[in-house]
Amino acid sequence: MSAVIVEDGPDKGAIWHFGQPSHEQRALYEGRAWADLSHRSVIIVTGEDRQLWLNNLTTQELVKWESNIWTTALILDAQGHIQHQLFLFDDGTRTWIHTERVSEEALIAFLKKMVFMLRVDPQVVTDRYAVLRVPGAPDGLGGPYEIVERGSYENRFAEFTQVGMWALEAERVADGRARLNFETDYKSIPNELGLLGSAVHMRKGCYPGQETVAKVFNLGQPPRRIVMLHLDGSDSDLPPHGSKVLLEEKEVGFLGTSARHYELGPIALAVVKRNTPVDATLTVAGVAANQEIISRPDSPSRSA
Repeated sequence: MSAVIVEDGPDKGAIWHFGQPSHEQRALYEGRAWADLSHRSVIIVTGEDRQLWLNNLTTQELVKWESNIWTTALILDAQGHIQHQLFLFDDGTRTWIHTERVSEEALIAFLKKMVFMLRVDPQVVTDRYAVLRVPGAPDGLGGPYEIVERGSYENRFAEFTQVGMWALEAERVADGRARLNFETDYKSIPNELGLLGSAVHMRKGCYPGQETVAKVFNLGQPPRRIVMLHLDGSDSDLPPHGSKVLLEEKEVGFLGTSARHYELGPIALAVVKRNTPVDATLTVAGVAANQEIISRPDSPSRSA
């Protein structure tokens, strides 16, 4: 069937679906699917100091990082607010990063500014390389991923089902994985979004924003929390990103990503105030929504 293309937003130009979203989602969960993510940005970092350098800039422990193992990391500002979300691996000679295309210019400018006297060289290579979600069991990061030369994979996965962003985003929402520019705003900190222990290493050395992360972690009281919403399915349209989340008539948060899942039905991720009653029925764009708390063992504040 012909592909439906994403017309706007961070995934503009990517495939949305091929006409059978439920079939695509099922194939993805069963490890029988692949996806073309060539709309995402690819950056490489070369040089002998690259792992130490990235370790000092990001929230992840990268000094003892094993080769060819995917991980995820954040770059925060000095106040602990999330600026960039990275997915990366090192092949022994280069570190490969993929991230949001809309963040590419700002990210490479930041990285080049932070080189100083270290032996590192960050470069954008999006025009030469593409990101793929390859067949296999989900890895908890949105993968398994592979970065390949553009034009080299057209017939590689002929025996597998190709899926679009509908299936990938439904999987992400069901897994409770926050995404930059979807579940984040200008004041988002990692503690609110279930990112401690996955994108944030809690026992590594100093990095920009660490003081905020550590302080909030020790207090166990981030100002907001991420939740999954089970939406009333009587409306055929899903609430749009950024919609206000209401408790009765009071605004308590914002909607991140909404999706129609092949088993769970209409679901969404939202960021709400910490003191929002966990058993309260919320409303989003006129649609009733029940909360499911996203619990993470790495952060005691997840159940707050």
